[in-house]
Amino acid sequence: PQLQLRPKHSPQSSSDLQDQCPGASCNPQLGDLMVGRAAQLSASSTCGLNGPQTYCIIGYLEEEQKCFTCDSRLLYDRYSNPNSHRIENIITTFDPERKLKWWQSENGVHQVSIQLDLETVFQFSHLVLTFKSFRPAAMLVERSKDFGRTWKVFRYFADDCSLHFPSVSSDPADSINDIVCDSRYSGSEPSTDGEVVLKALDPIFEIQNPYSPNIQDLITLTNIRVNFTRLFTLGDTLLSRRRRNPQNKYYYALYNMVVRGSCFCNGHASRCTPVDGGRGDVFTQTGMVHGHCVCQHNTAGENCERCQDFYHDSPWRPGGENTADICRRCNCHGHSDTCHFDAARLEATGGVSGGVCDDCRHDRMGPQCEQCRPFLYQDPQRATDDPHACIPCDCDPAGSHGGGLCDTRDGRCLCKENVEGRRCDRCKHGFFGLRKDEPAGCQACRCHALGSIGSCDQVTGNCECDHLASGPLCDRCVVGFWGLGNSVFRCSPCDCDIGGAHSSSCSPEDGQCHCLPNMIGRRCSDPAPGYFLPQLDYFLYEAELTAPLHVGSSASTTNTPSSSSSLRTPDQPVTWTGLGLVRVLEGAGLRFTVDNLPSSMDYQLVIRYECDMNTRHYCLFILLPLFVSRGGVLNSAVCLNAGARYFVDVIFNKQAGSDGSHILIDSMGLIPSIDSVQDFCSQSDLESFRRFRCIGLAAELDPQESLPEICEGLIKSMSARIHSGAVPCKCNIIGSLGPSCSKLGGFCECKPNVIGRCCDTCAPLTFGFGPGGCKPCECDHQGSMSELCDQVRGQCACRSEVTGRRCDRCRAGFWRFPLCRPCECNGLSEVCDQETGECLNCREYANGPHCDRCEEGYYGDPVSRQPCQPCLCPDVQRSGRFFATSCQHDPQSLSLTCSCREGHTGRFCVHLTVQTQVSSCPGCVTGVDRRETKLCFMCVNLCPRCDRCSPGFYGNLSLPECSCDRRGTEVTQCPLGSPCFCNPRTGQCPCRRGAVGVLCDECEDGYWNLDGPSGCQPCSCDPVNSFSNICNKVMGQCPCRPEFGGRQCDECGENHFGNPDLQCISCDCNLEGTERPSCDPETGECICRTGVTGIFCDECAVGYSSEFPACKECHPCTILWTENVTDVQRAAQRMRTFIPRHGDNLRPRDSHHRQRMLEMHSKLDRLTNLTGLSLPKLLDEIQKLHKDFMSDEKKVRNANKALEDSMDTRKEVKHKLSTCSSSGDLTPMEKKIKELSVVKLNQKVCGGPGLDDCSGCGGALCGLDLGKRKCGGPNCDGVISVSERASEMAEKAKDQLNTLPSRLEESKNKAGSHWDVLVQSSIQCQGIDNIDSLERERSITRKLIQQVKDYLMDEMVPPEDIEKMARAVLAIQLPRSPAKIQSMINDINNLLSNTMHFQNDLKNLEEHAKTAQDLLQKAQELKSVLATLTQTGNFIQNVTKPLLEAENMKREVEDKLTQIQGGTLLQYSVCSLFTVTTDTSTYCVLHYVCLCVLQRVCVLSGLEEKIQQLIRSKEEKSAEVSKLFETVDSLRQEISKRAEIYATCTT
Repeated sequence: PQLQLRPKHSPQSSSDLQDQCPGASCNPQLGDLMVGRAAQLSASSTCGLNGPQTYCIIGYLEEEQKCFTCDSRLLYDRYSNPNSHRIENIITTFDPERKLKWWQSENGVHQVSIQLDLETVFQFSHLVLTFKSFRPAAMLVERSKDFGRTWKVFRYFADDCSLHFPSVSSDPADSINDIVCDSRYSGSEPSTDGEVVLKALDPIFEIQNPYSPNIQDLITLTNIRVNFTRLFTLGDTLLSRRRRNPQNKYYYALYNMVVRGSCFCNGHASRCTPVDGGRGDVFTQTGMVHGHCVCQHNTAGENCERCQDFYHDSPWRPGGENTADICRRCNCHGHSDTCHFDAARLEATGGVSGGVCDDCRHDRMGPQCEQCRPFLYQDPQRATDDPHACIPCDCDPAGSHGGGLCDTRDGRCLCKENVEGRRCDRCKHGFFGLRKDEPAGCQACRCHALGSIGSCDQVTGNCECDHLASGPLCDRCVVGFWGLGNSVFRCSPCDCDIGGAHSSSCSPEDGQCHCLPNMIGRRCSDPAPGYFLPQLDYFLYEAELTAPLHVGSSASTTNTPSSSSSLRTPDQPVTWTGLGLVRVLEGAGLRFTVDNLPSSMDYQLVIRYECDMNTRHYCLFILLPLFVSRGGVLNSAVCLNAGARYFVDVIFNKQAGSDGSHILIDSMGLIPSIDSVQDFCSQSDLESFRRFRCIGLAAELDPQESLPEICEGLIKSMSARIHSGAVPCKCNIIGSLGPSCSKLGGFCECKPNVIGRCCDTCAPLTFGFGPGGCKPCECDHQGSMSELCDQVRGQCACRSEVTGRRCDRCRAGFWRFPLCRPCECNGLSEVCDQETGECLNCREYANGPHCDRCEEGYYGDPVSRQPCQPCLCPDVQRSGRFFATSCQHDPQSLSLTCSCREGHTGRFCVHLTVQTQVSSCPGCVTGVDRRETKLCFMCVNLCPRCDRCSPGFYGNLSLPECSCDRRGTEVTQCPLGSPCFCNPRTGQCPCRRGAVGVLCDECEDGYWNLDGPSGCQPCSCDPVNSFSNICNKVMGQCPCRPEFGGRQCDECGENHFGNPDLQCISCDCNLEGTERPSCDPETGECICRTGVTGIFCDECAVGYSSEFPACKECHPCTILWTENVTDVQRAAQRMRTFIPRHGDNLRPRDSHHRQRMLEMHSKLDRLTNLTGLSLPKLLDEIQKLHKDFMSDEKKVRNANKALEDSMDTRKEVKHKLSTCSSSGDLTPMEKKIKELSVVKLNQKVCGGPGLDDCSGCGGALCGLDLGKRKCGGPNCDGVISVSERASEMAEKAKDQLNTLPSRLEESKNKAGSHWDVLVQSSIQCQGIDNIDSLERERSITRKLIQQVKDYLMDEMVPPEDIEKMARAVLAIQLPRSPAKIQSMINDINNLLSNTMHFQNDLKNLEEHAKTAQDLLQKAQELKSVLATLTQTGNFIQNVTKPLLEAENMKREVEDKLTQIQGGTLLQYSVCSLFTVTTDTSTYCVLHYVCLCVLQRVCVLSGLEEKIQQLIRSKEEKSAEVSKLFETVDSLRQEISKRAEIYATCTT
């Protein structure tokens, strides 16, 4: 072969090489990769390698030689070794005799492979195999990119793909990546020179990017292998031939194998060089494709797969149309020789630069070494590539990043987040505390935005607080304020209720005050649900429950309420409290017991009473002074201690000349004195409390009537202070409609006819307290002494002869209601017919309408008190032996004569007539004499047989005489000295009334006392107070109800007191500690046994042990100690009264003395409690009190300091506010916002806020005691006050004008007597040049008057200026000389010039009008929201009261103005008279006088218009205010209603 040898490295210059790839992609030329790589080519089977081998051919049929020898032990040589068929023979040489050599495999071997191993990665184009033999029946081509470690199949080839490669698709490829089986190159023809062609990239597919990974995977390789898997045979291999082996003619034989490809350089090289570099004297075969790329475009590597060193400013990528941005040179400014590519930097720079310099020198850093290292920066005087351009930073280590870093470009220090300054050496505005360990350098000022002024101190961080804020951060309000940060306002006053809160301080977050028990609300001004605040007259003591006082012999009291009913007419309401009234005669008195006071303080006594006069007028007021038992006059309040027991004796002295009249006392009340409550309210509150007569109203008003708002607020606060919070409602669950009660007074909502604060008592004239309320008494007015009845049983108070619950029938023994005459029964019956008076149930055998005659068979005269006795004729009636119709008793002879019935005769009718003897006594025993047997009596000759018992005997003839109990037997049936008569058959004795039994020896039910003089007496148990009329038959005790006692249950029972006809009240005494009886039946005072004390006798007395009820007597020394301590206690109480109590009006220098007084009060209070301490605990108690005392003293000192600081702060704030107001920096918008306040509008109208505080100038919500509204006052500057003052000034001007004619007459007289003065005036007047001068003066004067009038008529002139002008006019004295006149004119001019500032007032009033319009719009919006409220009518009625008052005031002012105008006309006529009748000499003086008068009239005329304008403005603003007040009242009532709904009341 011809070889062209050349050096490995071409002598071309680098510039020539670079020109071969000018700005675009370039690739080396394609070549046969087999050329020059014979050593790297191998085959798995080659014939003749181990020795000669015979093979045969097909096709030499006519020639003799059909078989040949293959000997491949030596290389092929055309002349010396032509039978060598090694694998390197297939390398294409383009020799003309190239078909004389080929490669051939061993005979009959199917699995043969040919493999080319390349030294590096090459780019593969296509493969061409030219066969000498048949092409294989099946074959495949594989490639490797990792030098033979892994292989991938290029393509399969087979004549029958489904047979040889069943898993491979034989369909055409869908994509360039598909691996398929191709059958085009495996046919039997041609038998030689057949080709197999494989292209890496099938041209039928369009390739968008040849450098994509999948394309590169197809065309790049390091090894290629051709696997022959099946020989092509003609089928004779299946036959068995003995002479010749058919396998010898089947083998693989290749003429050549072409692997087209090129050096793989990624488009960055146009030629390649050997991979191993080689030596300089080594030559390569011509046409060999080398694998080492000669890279262009600043690339490097065998395949130009990377950038050259220091060419990493842009990324490497395969060659394309534009290669200018591939592998750019790094720019390190001469401070580095190496760099690397950073994709993140390239992205960050927007694709501008991706190179990062490595190991920068000269204190440089950065991607391009363009920056100085930390703590250094670029010297602006040197270039960037200067090795000495980086100089040190000058930064504060604490305030700059990294402990002193600066900007490497300009040296500017890199301050931390909250630091500033050239050196980062100070905190920013709003930050403080520069520190090195602080990440941000400085901490943010934590000053509260609303509580601080400006920023904080940059060193200490202390904030400058607003006047209402405090604390280092100004984040909390000062004591007494709250809401900083929780509302739109900075700090709001706590405004804690002075009575309902423990103190004036509150929670700084939500303003919640520290409430007393059971008080709620932010201000602690409302009681909790189920609780209430008692009114001033809460401590009420009923006169019915008092003890009477008898002063002298004329005193008399009647402790019954019945007298109140006699004063009451049907249309007159019940005016008393409790059970009724007590009638007290003059000279008598009552003793009230007071033992339930919760606080030690001063109380004012109030007596409620009615005057029993002919007019029956009801009067109720405070009786002061009162006369007490000592005879002194009580002109002030009474100091009473809590827990103590007092007896208040009220005596009504008899007046001289009195006729002994009486008074009806209802109750006594104790009203706490507001003056005695320490630190309770301000002096203005006290004045309002007195001015509105809050105490009087509390005593006078009905409990359901409302107090004025100022009184109600103070009373609620005072009540909460006195009672240490709210008091439980305790609404009776039976008598009330719910558990809630009114917040003030605690009045529960009662059922019908139920009264009482807790709804636990029937109303007067009702009874039967129960679930349905109370039923009316309905007492019969003819039979009752009062309309009242017992509230439990409903029993009315009947007249003595009347009975029944309603007193509607006569008592037993009386008849004909309502006269109720006594029954006339001669003492023999207690009852008679109620209608006719006929006696019923006559006793002692009497009968008749009046028990005035005896029954048949008896004799006597009941009228003359002769008892009826039985007629023994001969026996008693109903004995069977009474044979008479009657009998007569001779009072003189005392003999008895019977009136015998027919058939009987004799004085006793013991004889029978002849016709009846035999039949009367059949079977009589003959000859039995009564004196012999004593079994028969008075048988005589009547019945000879004597077969019946005589009277006094019973039973058969063998039984004894009757043994009747004479106590229960009728007297007439038991004659003295003889046996009693009883039933002869049964022995039943004739019993008296009430006696029962055979012998009449016991009382029947309802009777008792058999031993009584008249036998069994009726029990007479009270039908209402007892369970039944059956009493104890020995003692007569009736079974009483629990609260009643006495034998007949007609008294109050044990541990009860009161009037049993009305109500018995429990004494509540502890029976273990009382004597018997346990309490006084009239006063209810418990009667304690020895060693026991207390109101209810439930405590051990002083000197006895505390173990109740034993109460053993203590050691005598304890009694001595107690007596001494009691003396100390009394002395302390007395000393306490000598130490005055002052209010809050002390001067600052008196605070020390006040503190001393308070300490003395505290010590004396503790001395009064020594009796409650036991000896062992006394020392501990003293130490505890001393500790508390020292703590309180410290708190007081701190409070004084805080007070002084507060005063200083207040002065400072006032100064700042005055400075702020003078500077005029408030914007109009701030003014408008601040003026949007009802308080300010009220301030302008009345001169005071009038919402929460009515003590000053009042307002539309401030009511008076007579239903009027309080608005204005002497020291108020509102429109109302100014108008009233202007009216007063007008009235004064009117009076002075009325007296002006007399004064002018007097002046005329004086002018006549002082002619010299007039002459001088005439001379001065004549000194005027001419009449024109006089006219000019008059013109000037008229102009002055017109100017004054125009000014006063201007509607924009404020009322203050009108008042000032009016005073100035009224102060004018009539001058007596032209000089004084001129001086007066000058004064008026000055006055006008000083008051011509109404333009500013006009502006202010316009702003006020706009503000009022805004308020009106807001009020209209609120009105539309509240239009559905049902109580709008009441609200309008309440709000229109101040408008009616304003209308009345307007009419009064108009009347006054009418009078003033009349006076003005009079003065004009006087002036006209003077100008006509006077001469020239007096004209000047009199004319000036008239001018002065006209000036005053003009002032008054302007004043009239101004007042009317003010009234109109007042009406408009009042209407707006009324609407706002209407909204406020509706909201307030709605809130109150909701609060009452949720209130609870427990028993």
